[in-house]
Amino acid sequence: MKRIILVTLAILPVAAVSAQEATPVLTSSPAPTVSNATPARAADVEALREQVQSLTETVKTLQQQVKDQQAALEKANLTGESGLPQNPEPSPIAAAENSPAPGAPPRFPTEDTSVVSSTTAPPVSGSPAPGGFPTTDTSVVTSAPETISSTGVGASLTQPITIGGGRNYMNISFDGLFALAYSSARDLNHIEVGDHDPQQRGFNARNTELAFDGAVDPYFEGFANIVFKLDNDNETDVEVEEAFMQTTSLPYNLQLKAGQFFAAFGRLNPTHPHTWDFADTPLVNGLFLGPDGLRGVGAQTSWTLPLPWYSQLIFASQNGRGSTGFSFRNPGDDGMFFDRITTDREARGLQDFVWIPRWENSIDLSPTQVVLAGVSGAFGSNETGANSRTQIYGADFLYKWKSSHAEGGFPFVKWQTEIMYRRFQAGRGADESFPVAETFHDWGLYSQVLWGFKKGWVAGIRGDYVDMQDSKFTDDLDRQSRWRLSANLTWYPTEFSKIRLQYNQDFLEENFFLSGRQVESVFLQWEFILGAHGAHKF
Repeated sequence: MKRIILVTLAILPVAAVSAQEATPVLTSSPAPTVSNATPARAADVEALREQVQSLTETVKTLQQQVKDQQAALEKANLTGESGLPQNPEPSPIAAAENSPAPGAPPRFPTEDTSVVSSTTAPPVSGSPAPGGFPTTDTSVVTSAPETISSTGVGASLTQPITIGGGRNYMNISFDGLFALAYSSARDLNHIEVGDHDPQQRGFNARNTELAFDGAVDPYFEGFANIVFKLDNDNETDVEVEEAFMQTTSLPYNLQLKAGQFFAAFGRLNPTHPHTWDFADTPLVNGLFLGPDGLRGVGAQTSWTLPLPWYSQLIFASQNGRGSTGFSFRNPGDDGMFFDRITTDREARGLQDFVWIPRWENSIDLSPTQVVLAGVSGAFGSNETGANSRTQIYGADFLYKWKSSHAEGGFPFVKWQTEIMYRRFQAGRGADESFPVAETFHDWGLYSQVLWGFKKGWVAGIRGDYVDMQDSKFTDDLDRQSRWRLSANLTWYPTEFSKIRLQYNQDFLEENFFLSGRQVESVFLQWEFILGAHGAHKF
């Protein structure tokens, strides 16, 4: 195009001169006398010469502009790996070349490296780079479960959609998680104990998540996860799953967090459903910590101990009210929990908050083996009586092996186990009437093994068991002991999608009020991610 423009501009003056010179011949009348014609032709030729000289200067100027623009473009391409030029000023010619063809979709400037080859401008010194967080919170910075890059490198594919740059930026991503379910039980919503689990036969959309994260300023970063769910009547529910800010530069390896967030209790509770290794929640998590997990509005402090290995102490306090404080200040369904009318009161003081301590440690046994173990607790009041209390204790263990010749994280073996004990003081309800007070001693565990046997392919098996102390006065379904065996196979085409097939065998044990039964379920789960999701706990 540039050459065509230059050739056209070069030919145009010559053609104009030729036309002007040919005009007297073609349109001339009988030749006038020499003395009258000669001065006129000399004046015309002089005028044409001036026009040609002017056009020639214009062409030279345009040629120089094109050369300057080419040099600027070459410089931008050469520096694209280290950052875009500061405040580029495109010339009109470049704008014309970069404009879309008629009928083509409009194009827009973007710094998303999954779209363009160049990266974003380098951040200001001391500020976090987009996608990286200056934090010691392992639920944020450490690696997520294995991801697969179709390119073998993965850097350009895993960049989130970023708005802004330097000290202030925001990443946006969307995750859609769906499932097709079959079960021998018509009441699948009673068999599956997690709110994001498949809850009905047929198609389920229990978790579509919009995630935001970014740097607020040099001192804080922010995170938010907004979840949309379709219930069994295809009605949409919206929940603010997490929305919190946390510090980035406190001394002595300290960090503070405040807002709405998942409690750091065990391995699974702080994570989101798209990172789970199975399609549903383990029984002990759903029945002790609640269908939505233990989360709420509160504050948390963490301290990474100055030890040769990774060791972190975490202490949090949350309101513990509502369904997300399941075993605590939970008013229950229709004002009933464990068949008792709940008090549903306002907090009377610090004794009504939920206090959540945790201590976790990680040790590298070898360059290919790592072990992580932790202990957790959750203590607070519950709504079944005026002075009823709940205590939950937990211990978790993770072992992971990854081949020294791993490609994209494969092959690997991961063994994860959690065990919990709950002491629940069930009061006499809001009106101090029947049923009488009871203290339940419940415990449960799950243990799972994942084998990434081939790049993109993971096979898993999990065993669940919960022992619920029988109530002498109530027949609440949540107080039935049960166990489950699960097996699945997951295929990750890339880190942005997965397809999972899972089989469950549930056994519900007979008790004083409820009969035993056996349930079989099959789930086909699929997921896609737009933009890169933030990393979760390793």
